[in-house]
Amino acid sequence: MALNKVEICGVNTSELPVLKPEEKEELFQKIKEGDKEARERYIKGNLRLVLSVIRRFQNSNENADDLFQIGCIGLMKAIDNFDTTLQVKFSTYAVPMIIGEIRRYLRDNNSIRVSRSLRDIAYKAIYTRENYTKEHQREPTIAEIAEETGIDKEMIVYAMDAIQNPVSLFEPVYTEGGDTLYVMDQISDKKNREEKWIENLSLREAMQRLSDRERNIIEMRFYEGKTQMEVAEEVGISQAQVSRLEKTALKSMKNFLGS
Repeated sequence: MALNKVEICGVNTSELPVLKPEEKEELFQKIKEGDKEARERYIKGNLRLVLSVIRRFQNSNENADDLFQIGCIGLMKAIDNFDTTLQVKFSTYAVPMIIGEIRRYLRDNNSIRVSRSLRDIAYKAIYTRENYTKEHQREPTIAEIAEETGIDKEMIVYAMDAIQNPVSLFEPVYTEGGDTLYVMDQISDKKNREEKWIENLSLREAMQRLSDRERNIIEMRFYEGKTQMEVAEEVGISQAQVSRLEKTALKSMKNFLGS
């Protein structure tokens, strides 16, 4: 998804206006009075907010123009439902609304099939979350959603996870100084760690059964990454002898590990 282009949906993003705090207050007062032109100006003045939100979804396969349009729908819903008496910044209220609209779009266009019962639970939880956010100007906790819906917390979490958009293992989650951290870097596989520990233990036992010369050659070749020529020079024998000792050692280890 290309988000670095200047024009999205026919809108030149480099020329988007930025509203001053006093302008926002004045426009919102006019919006309450039914001024459509003021509403249009307020929308245009907050399109940068939509752009910043859709960047969170830049690793999805969706078209940037489509996400921008969906984000604008979320923005308009936020404008129509925002309560100025609660002393909350508009952006604080609008961002979850825009994200929710985009997530709903991605969910509905998700090709992975989820059971009807799970979808119903997830949609009920989402509907409850949106109503709660509108009423309290903040997102509810899972416990609060569970209390409102009468559904177990575990089931809500399970259902919400089931309808999430798939994430690539190679999706970057953090970048600093040219070093990128990917999703796969944060995944821990306990079973794999245990298997590797056992394998390493077995290898050490197999190594102990070798002669001192064979063990030295295996360590230099496979642990230090040296070539047979480098090993030969260090040990003081020919490369052919290193090759022969290496093959004998590996065969001995293979027989031990396979027994």
